[in-house]
Amino acid sequence: MGKIKITQVKSAIDRPHRQKDTLKALGLRRINQSVVHNVNPQITGMVKRVEHLISVEEVN
Repeated sequence: MGKIKITQVKSAIDRPHRQKDTLKALGLRRINQSVVHNVNPQITGMVKRVEHLISVEEVN
């Protein structure tokens, strides 16, 4: 099981509530904030929902 670093690169303003809630669930509150999560199906699904607002990179 690996880890990924997720960084918010675009604002959640004028986005549907579902996308805003997904960002909150990932732990992202502001632009350029980063969080590290273990890779699992739940996190992968959330990343796919908001991939246009975030950047993702693998962490060792």
